[in-house]
Amino acid sequence: MKPSYLIILLVMNFFWAAVYPAYKVLGQNLATGGIVTLRFGLAALCLLFVWPWLPGPAPRGLDLVLTCSMGLLLFVLGQRLQVYGNQLGRAGDSAVLMALEPLITSVVAAIFLGEHIGPRRWAGFGLGLGGVALLHGVWRADFRWAGLGASAIFVSSFVCEAAYSVMGKPIVIRASVMKMLAISLAVGTLGNLFIDGRATITVAQTLSAQAWFILLALALICTAIGYSVWFIVIRECPVNVAALTVFTQSVFGVGLAALWLHEQLHWGQFFGCLAIVAGLVMGLSRQIRTKL
Repeated sequence: MKPSYLIILLVMNFFWAAVYPAYKVLGQNLATGGIVTLRFGLAALCLLFVWPWLPGPAPRGLDLVLTCSMGLLLFVLGQRLQVYGNQLGRAGDSAVLMALEPLITSVVAAIFLGEHIGPRRWAGFGLGLGGVALLHGVWRADFRWAGLGASAIFVSSFVCEAAYSVMGKPIVIRASVMKMLAISLAVGTLGNLFIDGRATITVAQTLSAQAWFILLALALICTAIGYSVWFIVIRECPVNVAALTVFTQSVFGVGLAALWLHEQLHWGQFFGCLAIVAGLVMGLSRQIRTKL
């Protein structure tokens, strides 16, 4: 992985860390389907608007069929599961469960792409999971996990995320990253509109300026830019290497909560951050290339 890619992924994980609190805010006025439809619909519109200027060829043949299938899998099924599971539980619970995504993604990539996960990366995953547990004080009396059903729903969305990455990696080697993303987002949006488009449009007319600002930020930064960056990185490096950076979402999430929500910090968060950083260093050692 290039050092610049690592920096970009860390920046994107900072923004992705704000997604779950944002869902909580949007959930006050929007149902699960409305949040998903508007976020990814806006992202699709943005990419389709700049389609003539997007570099590279669009997916064709079997790649096009897979791209459309990916859009329905992630932007309809996967994201609805994720938003609904997050709404049933708490943002803090979601941040802890989020630590399972790098493991699920890496295992799926190992099975279907034949990626090798060496002992250093396994150690990095272990330190990352331990760090997340320390960050959120899972042993404390005031910590409450979401119900089993909510947790299962939330975690099941990671399978869709992993499938999207694994199916998309071979496609972006032959086609444009952003055109693949634009097509899958457009197909996913059509699916979402078919399910509850009328209700979403009705509610959208009553949304506040703050809600629209959050939706646009999620669409532009976390989706259009974020997913493009993710595929540009995994096109050149193993998925399991990039997945390690997802652990930093918990670190950024704690900082954002302390800064914006004035949540009290504790020593477990300090040691958790150290463990996650150590996991990144361990897992990414020998993976950062400074020369071609």
